[in-house]
Amino acid sequence: MNKKTKVVVIGGSGLIGSKVVNILRQRGHGVVAASPSSGVNTLTGEGLAEALKGAQAVVDVANSPSFEDKPAMDFFETSGRNLLAAEKAAGVKHHVALSVVGTDRLTGSGAGSLSGYFRAKMAQENLIKASGIPFTIVYATQFFEFVKGIAQSATGASTIRLSSVLMQPIVSDDVAAAVADVALGQPVNGMIEVAGPDQIRQDELVRQFLAATGDTRNVITDANAGYFGIAVNDESLVPGDAARLGKTHYKDWLKRSSAQKPA
Repeated sequence: MNKKTKVVVIGGSGLIGSKVVNILRQRGHGVVAASPSSGVNTLTGEGLAEALKGAQAVVDVANSPSFEDKPAMDFFETSGRNLLAAEKAAGVKHHVALSVVGTDRLTGSGAGSLSGYFRAKMAQENLIKASGIPFTIVYATQFFEFVKGIAQSATGASTIRLSSVLMQPIVSDDVAAAVADVALGQPVNGMIEVAGPDQIRQDELVRQFLAATGDTRNVITDANAGYFGIAVNDESLVPGDAARLGKTHYKDWLKRSSAQKPA
């Protein structure tokens, strides 16, 4: 795409969205950071038509405020329908969405699990594929920044119970860089995967995080713990051979993050 590309980033004030906005602006492109705080609401449709006027590409990195089954489904279906309809009316040429590596493998049932959230993400993808708008879906592995949340989700009184399932996490900066590159490229009408440079097991991922942050909780390896309550295996959370790999290693990120902590 040329230097005058206009890109609308839905969820432009979030972790990934704000980074994508910055990258695209640094490259000289016209960017709209769209979110309810800037007057663009995909759930109500407010501000969409105006924001999308003249846009060649739309990046959707908005996330449901709830991981519960029904609210997540309502968010992704309502937001997806409104956004895609507005894109069609505006003549948008490329729809880019961010999803999760293994989404189609994480939709099984499980009380209290995140499986309903992943079913909602699949519903979002189906709307994109049926829209007729050229698209690219970027599948990313788990972010380094979410490791604390993984630990919290599995914490008991003083121990953290986690499976040793294989993962290949990635720093959010590398995800944003990949999404920005995709937004400026041609749609593939399919998906690409992005992941970190190293594979690591979930229990060890959290152990290293706790050690780096001075957290004394103990990680217990439990083969039945799964991933947020979903049964997984060593193929569930890692990408295929063609994945684009980020440059940032987890251990380097941990050192950098712990060095930035206030004394």
